[in-house]
Amino acid sequence: MRKGLPTMSGKKMSRVKLWVAFLLLSVLLANCAAAQTGGPASGKASLAFARAERLKRGINASEWFAQVYDKRGYTLEHFQAWTTAEDLALIKSMGFDHVRLSVNPQPMFDAREPNKIPAEYLASLDAAVKMILDRGLAVMIDLHPDSDFKARLAKEDEFVERFADFWRALAAHYSTWDADRVFLEIMNEPEFADRYRWLGVQMKLAAAIREGAPRHTIIAAGARWSDDDELVFQEPLHDANVIYNFHFYEPHIFTHQGATWSAYYWHWLRGLKYPSSMESAERAAALVPDEVDRLQVIRYGREHWDAARIESEMKQAAEWARRRGVPLVCNEFGVYREYADPQDRAAWLHDVRTALEQNGIGWAMWDYSGSFGVVTKKEGKAVADEGVLRALGLK
Repeated sequence: MRKGLPTMSGKKMSRVKLWVAFLLLSVLLANCAAAQTGGPASGKASLAFARAERLKRGINASEWFAQVYDKRGYTLEHFQAWTTAEDLALIKSMGFDHVRLSVNPQPMFDAREPNKIPAEYLASLDAAVKMILDRGLAVMIDLHPDSDFKARLAKEDEFVERFADFWRALAAHYSTWDADRVFLEIMNEPEFADRYRWLGVQMKLAAAIREGAPRHTIIAAGARWSDDDELVFQEPLHDANVIYNFHFYEPHIFTHQGATWSAYYWHWLRGLKYPSSMESAERAAALVPDEVDRLQVIRYGREHWDAARIESEMKQAAEWARRRGVPLVCNEFGVYREYADPQDRAAWLHDVRTALEQNGIGWAMWDYSGSFGVVTKKEGKAVADEGVLRALGLK
């Protein structure tokens, strides 16, 4: 020690050593906690973030293995004809990087023997997944049951057990497939009024998937139709290799105008503008017979839905994910195209897509060729909507 400098007493030296040891222990405990909760220090969380990079720009393949409302339609002929290798080549050429494949489990699910999946049906699903992968696209296998199936999960504990057995078997089947490009989504849009029950059910299903497919990344969501306000209620699963997702159709009164499902009065709506304006809301409200429903339309006109309003919604979702150190995607958003003005539809899609990207959230539009589609099919040929592609920042 240099002469003239004050020396440190043995007691002070002991305190310094104690503080150094305390700080080192704190860092070690923080890293352990992050590894357990899936925070940034977790290797598995890093894996989930890395795999989320493959889910930046996606499209939903609907009405192929789900949304075939006549169950007799789930046939080999339908599977081979509805979405083809040419469709997937077009999807790739337009600039999408992944496909979310809706799969209704019900045609494969036998509640008496849920772990026995019909080989013929599974072969058709395998062919579709392989066809997607062969085009250089990642794929989300999204279990997409109907409302009756989800209602049973919301009420019947034994039915949850049986569905978990089914998921375990299906996950084991795909456990040998490319874990970097095949993602397993627990369930599309849970319809659980009790958020706490969904937390428990989702945990049970995720554990079954993990038993079947130890290396694959799971996609999880909040209760009640996977809305963004349900996401921010959710807490992460005890599994770091998970990507969280939400759906965004706000405001439904615009995105679903003219639709004949969900809120009955939507089918009256025509001509609602985006961004929202009082003038178009008053014109649309005049078409609605019920006064209570008319009030909802008028409120849309006053709420001033625009790019800033949408961005504020996305920011809340992004903040939720940032605080918990988990990756996040939005794997459904879109506008029913039958009655929306094409320019307004494109403007909404542009604002949602831009807000998602500004907040670092990957996305998948709903859908490829259905009633929200990026293409229409004419005489078997897919014709892309150039305005929608521009809105999505694609070619």
